[in-house]
Amino acid sequence: MKSDRATAIRQLLYARGRLTVGEIAVAVAASEPTVRRDLAALEADGAITRSHGGASIAEEAGREVGFALREGQRLEEKRAIGEVAHGLLRPGEAVFLDAGTTVLQLARLIRLRPLPLRVFTNCLPVAQVLADVAPVEVTLLGGTIRPENASTVGPLAEAALRHLRFDRAFIGMGALGEDAAIYTADPREAQLNALTLERAAQPVILADSSKFGRYLTHRVAPVGNGLQLVTDTGLPAEWRRRLTDLGVDLALAPLPGASGPVPTKATDQERS
Repeated sequence: MKSDRATAIRQLLYARGRLTVGEIAVAVAASEPTVRRDLAALEADGAITRSHGGASIAEEAGREVGFALREGQRLEEKRAIGEVAHGLLRPGEAVFLDAGTTVLQLARLIRLRPLPLRVFTNCLPVAQVLADVAPVEVTLLGGTIRPENASTVGPLAEAALRHLRFDRAFIGMGALGEDAAIYTADPREAQLNALTLERAAQPVILADSSKFGRYLTHRVAPVGNGLQLVTDTGLPAEWRRRLTDLGVDLALAPLPGASGPVPTKATDQERS
């Protein structure tokens, strides 16, 4: 199976949900027998799930699709989280912005409402968004390019981090497991994120509520005291109580059109 066709099939199923073999064949310009063989191979890899006459992306495959596709998922929640995160910034700070698509929304807000910052990032799109914003000084970490996340990772990026210290580090999250630990799909990203959390006076996790109660392959770090976490108001009350009990400084981003006042902090009632 050609790797470009395999990628196209995975991205197609991620974007459109379950499709028939015929629909996939038309979309990737291949015959139905060829697509059936491709689907069998993808299923063996754990990337997709086949059903009678069609297929869908595997729920817990632990594999990532293209950055541009993921950027458009749950965009309303990501923008709301970015608004809350922007309010945490203070002029003159040194901040790290990682390669998460929710963190990218924060970068876009910094471009719209700039303030003097020293921004360090391993994310190519973040660097591009902020490169010509006059009050912002941008430093892009070197390293090995990771196409799935449009980021730099590996020993060079880690070595740079060990010589840096940030006022705040904004980190995206692939999943937060029932063991209250952060997970990601890539071992190099896991190592880089764990080191970044250690190098920040105030680490901040930005993640929409769909990421909770899930697992990916590689563990980053547990959540607990000293960590800020910004998510949306779709987070279940049970998770709100649990996170605050763990000492996490939890902020909830209200979604546009929500009726009535929405707290941006977990309430005392939710903690009890």
